[in-house]
Amino acid sequence: MHTIYLSLGSNQGNTYENLTKAIQLLFAQVGRVHKISPVYLSPALGFEGPDFHNCVVRMHTNLTASKLLKHILAIETSMGRVREEGVGYQSRPIDIDVLLYDDASINTNTLQVPHPRMCDRRFVLQPLADIAGNEEHPVSKETFASLLKQCPDESEVTKQPKWLKNPKDSMLLGDYNYIVVEGNIGAGKTSLVEMISEEFNAKPILERFKDNPFLPKFYKEPERYAFPLEMSFLADRYQQLLDDIGQYDLFKDFMIADYDRYKSLIFSQVTLQEEEYVLYKRLHEMMYRDMPQPDLYVYLYQNTERLLQNIKKRGRSYEKEIDAGYLEKINQGYLDFIKAQHQLNVKIIDISDLDFVKNREDYLKVVNEFYV
Repeated sequence: MHTIYLSLGSNQGNTYENLTKAIQLLFAQVGRVHKISPVYLSPALGFEGPDFHNCVVRMHTNLTASKLLKHILAIETSMGRVREEGVGYQSRPIDIDVLLYDDASINTNTLQVPHPRMCDRRFVLQPLADIAGNEEHPVSKETFASLLKQCPDESEVTKQPKWLKNPKDSMLLGDYNYIVVEGNIGAGKTSLVEMISEEFNAKPILERFKDNPFLPKFYKEPERYAFPLEMSFLADRYQQLLDDIGQYDLFKDFMIADYDRYKSLIFSQVTLQEEEYVLYKRLHEMMYRDMPQPDLYVYLYQNTERLLQNIKKRGRSYEKEIDAGYLEKINQGYLDFIKAQHQLNVKIIDISDLDFVKNREDYLKVVNEFYV
């Protein structure tokens, strides 16, 4: 994940609306918006024109620098900016400059980072110092607060009372205290939980399955190892949920888990003999009687072909024995369980045609389904 700083400016049309739209598009296409500076009014530099409204945005992105630039140029074009050959500075609905890309130094025909003129522009340094005053310029190693004091630009920049909103604040995940994301093997639930926890300041509760000694044996001899496997999962999941849910984190907005208490019942009903399952279910009910229920239960539906592709891609040796029939039984087990639930707030999200790990727009589609 890369940390980037972008400078945004507008002096044409409804400038606040333009800045807001640009931030929303950057959020949708580029990555997480971490901080937005106050907006400053400043005169046009290098040409006669209306005053600019400017701000600086700190973001996190998985994009390479070249792909980042492509997205920025596309956003500018979609918002009506026209670049003409041989024409200098002019009024524009939006102007987005890459100030910093981690601590990298980039010098190509299309992109120079750190931005070569950022230290000479008060309308850039002032909002940058507001949100990153103690951070250092990658080349000079001086803080941005210090560089602001040394800035040769004497233009007047005026802080505006109206602040721009972070797009993620309109996503209502914080309305939940405890979210569960469930799905079949290979659906991507752990990846989604990690992404959401990072972006929305949530406490992640991730299943500790890699250390289970029975799992590789089960995939080779399911009838022999099904009961000890499910019993070990039952004990492990119960203890972990008890610990994690009981330890409230004041610095996190909510909790999000990549498994639910009922997962043990769903898998055991597929893997165990009838007599074993009856005993198992009794133990499960006794252990989980007082365990809190999630405010939201999300099931990621993925078709079997994609599940097998995902399982193969992550390359866990003990999962090579999984076949399509087993995955289909697990999926049906989940659907049967969901149909029988009347006390849970359930959302089924079909992700068969989505790649929320690589495509941010797909990721946001999934997250938006949480509260539709």
